[in-house]
Order: sequence, then structure tokens, then C-alpha cells
Amino acid sequence: MKVKNLIYALLIICIGGFITYRIVSNKKKNDESKSFGDKDKPTSVTGIVVQTATFDNNLSLSGSIEANEQIELHSEVSGIVEGIYFDEGSYVNKGQVLFKVNDIELKAQLRQAQTKESLAAENQRRAKLLLQKEAISQEEFDIANADYASTQAQSQLIKAQIAKTAVKAPFSGKIGLRSISPGTYITPTILVAKLVNTGKLKITFSVPEKYASQIKSGSTIDFSVSGSEKVYNAKIYAIEPEVEVATRTLKIRAIADNIDGKLFPGTFADVKLPLNIIKDAIVVPSEAIVPVQSGKKVYVANMGKAKEVMVDATTRTDSSILILSGLKAGDTLITSGVMSLKNEAPIKVKVKK
Repeated sequence: MKVKNLIYALLIICIGGFITYRIVSNKKKNDESKSFGDKDKPTSVTGIVVQTATFDNNLSLSGSIEANEQIELHSEVSGIVEGIYFDEGSYVNKGQVLFKVNDIELKAQLRQAQTKESLAAENQRRAKLLLQKEAISQEEFDIANADYASTQAQSQLIKAQIAKTAVKAPFSGKIGLRSISPGTYITPTILVAKLVNTGKLKITFSVPEKYASQIKSGSTIDFSVSGSEKVYNAKIYAIEPEVEVATRTLKIRAIADNIDGKLFPGTFADVKLPLNIIKDAIVVPSEAIVPVQSGKKVYVANMGKAKEVMVDATTRTDSSILILSGLKAGDTLITSGVMSLKNEAPIKVKVKK
């Protein structure tokens, strides 16, 4: 009885498996049949007719804003600061005394050196008279003359040191925060403050080497800064004479007026550099471009089918890209569904005006 039940169970399993196989097989054939039927059905896409236009070739770059002139103020001599003659954050003029180091000892040394200079001058005068009378040798006169020149040099050296005790502004500009107070013992290593000329600002940026031949001194650029919608102008005045090997870029520097004082050194600038204006250029929407391993390609409509065309694309804007070769005026360029298209696939194109 058990053997009979087992046989019945096996038969039921076999019959069920056969039925399942037939259902799956028929479904697969139906799917393939549908797929075969859809294969020849054209895909609906949109496109545009390629036309030529004048292209203002602007290169978008990142730059940095720097002060026209900027220095750190230090004292050249050591000593006690006896006076500070500037206010933090104020504007100072070129030649204005900013602070003074005590020079009492130097002045005492100067008086001592001037006394020796006077004595040496008198000795030199007497030696000259004696030489004329042949009372002394030429060698003795030369010694007196050299002693006089040495004392003169010593006096001049001390005068120069005294002049260094009064630190003056080398150019007009805005002075920053000071780090000393009157009575501070200062040395040449101590930073007193920073002096910055922000009436004009430098904008430094780099361009790829392939554009190097298009950059000219005197050209005008536009730039903007974060947090402001205002567009500023600057004029290129200096170009690095060589391309940086590590980055393959050429460093450029432009200068801009900062009359309203709203630009600050150290901030970033979004630079727009105008290059050559291209007439009869072909510019297409960025979404029409398909990146591939060997470059970039597009699809054009050709007798109801999608034709794959390799293109040489260069400068890109926010929504379009400049095509150097591969397309010509009058081609119908496919702009939608390009990522799923295949070469020679049937298409139905709706041309946008």
C-alpha cells in the first residue's frame, strides 16, 4: 500500500512539473514574440536642427584676491618703544611715522663718534700742512687721512641706526591690529602690525596651457565674489613667462579698483576670461552629448534611424557645449533619450523649433 501511494505521489509531481514547464516556456515565447514585434517599433525622441551662431567663448576660472601691496611691520633695531603714532585699523599715508624706538644710547654714541671725527679732521688738516712742508712722509699723511675717513664712516653708521628707530609707512594704506604697546622691548623678530594697500587689488588665476596663446596683457576680465551679485572688472597686467610643469597651467595676474572698499584680500574670485569670439560656431545642448571611452558622441537622425557620430567638443557653458568637428549645419541632432539609443535604431523625431 505504501509503495502504491509513493508511485501516485511521484506521478502527481511529474505531471505538475510538466505543466509548470509548459507554462513558463509559453510565457517566454510570448515575451520573445512581443520583443520581436517591438524591435521594429520606432522610439520617440526629440531633436533640433543644428545651426551656426556667433559664440562668445568665456572661460570660467577660480582665482584669489590679493592686496596690491602688503607688508609686515618690524623694527630694524632693538630697544624700548617710546611712542606709537597710529590707530589700529586706520588709514596711514606714505612716509608717516608709525612708531619710535628709544634712541638715547645711539645719540650718545653719535656724539662720541662726532668728537672723534672732529679730532681726526684736525689731525688730517695738520698732516696735510706738514706734508706740504715735507715735515712728514706720505705714509704718515695717508694714515691720518684714513683715520679721518674711518671716523666719518662711524658717525654715518650711527646716524643710520638712529634713523631706523623711527619706522615710517613705505606706502599709503590701511594698518591692521598692533601687537605691541608703548614701553615694549622690541626686536627685529617681533611683528608690530600689517600694512595693506587695498585701493587696488590683484586677482591671480591660472588658465590651462591650451589657452595660453589667446591671453593678452591689457585684456579685461569680469569677476565676482561669494556673497555679492555685483560683477567687477579687472585688467590683465602680468603674465607668467612659462607654464607650470606640475599643473600645465599659465599664471595670470590682473588688477582692479576697490574704490568702495567692499573687496577684501584673501577671498576667492569667480573669474570669467573672454577668449576669441568664434563666428559660425556650432553649439549644442549638453544633454545631447554621450561620454564614451574614446571621447564624446552624439546621435543624429538619418533616414528614420539614429546614427552615431563622434564629435570633438571643447568649451562648455552651463547648458551648452561648443563642437569643433563632427556636426554640420542642417543635421538633425537628437537631444532626448540618447543614453538608451543604439546605432541604426529606428526613431521618430519631434523637432523642436
